[in-house]
Amino acid sequence: MSTSARKVAYDVVHSVHINDAYANLELPSACSRANLTTRDAAFATELTYGTLRKQGSLDAVIAACANRGDLDAPVQDILRIGAYQLLFLRTPAHAAINEAVSLVGKEVGRSATGFVNAVLRRVSEKTWDEWCAELTAGLSDVDRLAIEYSYPVWVIRALADAYGCNAQTIVPILEAGNDPANVTLVARPGQCDVADLLSLPHVSPGQWSPLAVQLVRSTDVEKPWSSNPADIELVQTNQAGVQDEGSQLVALALANATVDGQEHNWLDMCSGPGGKAAILAGYAADKGVDFTALEPNESRAKLVENALWNAPGDPRVLVTDARDYAPTDSFDRILVDAPCTGLGALRRRPESRWRKQPSDIRALSALQSELLTKAAELVRVRGLVAYATCSPHIAETDVIVDSFLGKHTEFSLVPLEPLLPMLELPSGTTRLRLRPDVHGTDGMFLAIFRRNA
Repeated sequence: MSTSARKVAYDVVHSVHINDAYANLELPSACSRANLTTRDAAFATELTYGTLRKQGSLDAVIAACANRGDLDAPVQDILRIGAYQLLFLRTPAHAAINEAVSLVGKEVGRSATGFVNAVLRRVSEKTWDEWCAELTAGLSDVDRLAIEYSYPVWVIRALADAYGCNAQTIVPILEAGNDPANVTLVARPGQCDVADLLSLPHVSPGQWSPLAVQLVRSTDVEKPWSSNPADIELVQTNQAGVQDEGSQLVALALANATVDGQEHNWLDMCSGPGGKAAILAGYAADKGVDFTALEPNESRAKLVENALWNAPGDPRVLVTDARDYAPTDSFDRILVDAPCTGLGALRRRPESRWRKQPSDIRALSALQSELLTKAAELVRVRGLVAYATCSPHIAETDVIVDSFLGKHTEFSLVPLEPLLPMLELPSGTTRLRLRPDVHGTDGMFLAIFRRNA
């Protein structure tokens, strides 16, 4: 593999740590700028996501080998990438070490080359299984799981509470969070049909959403096809997009619910980056209903505009904080896809597990409650408010729902099983908590409220 692929991986990993960049947004453009071949781009992707995903495990090994405190950020990121190659890709030691030494010489200077060489040689002396056994000996269950599966301790506890797991039954969830997610496409309503996507030679039907297909990687060495969705014409023309099935189900549930009386206006209060908005806008146009999307961040609002640029009807995108929004009309259906810790989307955004802290929950919970309260003001009688997060955390889901119902007795929860029959939910289910290990989706949460009076 080329040095360029490793340099791309380093640039993205370092940008994630220094600039709070998102790997899923940064990596495609970095591969494009480097003009990587399909094979090298796949290698850069594996290095980038693998290093971010295994960061906790890698840092534990590096700390045992470095015999010193804080490391300079560039040096630490290069060590992480080198250690990932040694422990999880089984790259020959001489190759992985030489590449890391060469990279640190260019990025940091010759003064750091000896240190990187020495640390990675120590790393290479044991397999990951041997390091894991050594580093976890005598630890509590949660501390052992944190090193073995590369999660912060608080995240493991939060996931265990949300899904009702113990130290044994949480393992499949942790494993699922470390498995790279398949690329899933959505046929945007009013723009293309799922049959159009299924006619492609390298897809399979989605498991749950009637709008979904999954990209299948080529196993033909002689005639490989691209697994980059940007190479698909329907994606290029914005008729289809990349979207996890869990996110699709949230939008479908709100669109499938029954609302009494004539409908006029639908609203997406937190619409960035625009995937759910594109689905809802298509269904709204089919009903002859106006659709409005709100997004307070200007750059994310641009993403929403891109997702809606050829959507049917005349959807509006407003750059505003939903809490400050003061329309003249009420809305029939409102989606509150609230900002959250993102603990349900770790397969796609592995850096999320390291980016949030328990101290972030209080501010996020307050924002989530404020957004729901605002939605209660904007929805009409007999209208619907869907509350969704890509986190199963109890403080961001059940606590928010229970608090809202306690303060707004004019609202009640809507049963979800008629809206999502493909999931075969138990009768009376009013809170959906998807599991990556069971459903193969992000860990989305959904509850839908109806305003009764």
